[in-house]
Amino acid sequence: MGHQARRCSAAIGLGSHDLGVATTSADLYGAGLFPLVVFSGGNSPTTAARFPRGEAVHYRDHALNLGVPAEAILLEPKARNTGQNITLSREVLRENGVEVESLLLISKPYMQRRSYATCRKLWPEVDVICASEPLPFGDYIKSIGDEKLVVDMLVGDLQRVIEYPSLGFAVAQDVPGDVHDAYERLRRASFDSRLISP
Repeated sequence: MGHQARRCSAAIGLGSHDLGVATTSADLYGAGLFPLVVFSGGNSPTTAARFPRGEAVHYRDHALNLGVPAEAILLEPKARNTGQNITLSREVLRENGVEVESLLLISKPYMQRRSYATCRKLWPEVDVICASEPLPFGDYIKSIGDEKLVVDMLVGDLQRVIEYPSLGFAVAQDVPGDVHDAYERLRRASFDSRLISP
């Protein structure tokens, strides 16, 4: 999204297979950009083996090991998709008396646009800033250790950016023609394990 990270009322670390979300959350907390983070996520087919206790729990443990104090972390361990990440985290913040005017959404690098579009749809009154681990694409693939998984996830994420607005799950985002063409080429090349439809 190209957002400049700045101080926000709270943060949400969106669950996934990528522990870099928790690392980035710890870094941004250490920089004083938010007083409280909600780690959100249960499990999905791509995370059950990696994070058997759930994405949010493993994120919390990693952030604690990186020096984030326990009192600065809230857990939302049930979400199974991005919409639930937003709505259930919002409820956790409300239950804990946190007034949110601005929100730092921390995600995988290629998920920023979809998380932004989802949050704008489900929580339109909040000011949304997106952040992720600042890694070049090649270094990101190495950090995950599975090139096909990363490209499959990227293709699936873009499909959701394209299709979710018509389903009422997100606000529309502009997808340039060359990006759409690349998406279609990758689908035809069988980078398709994370697609929501054939």
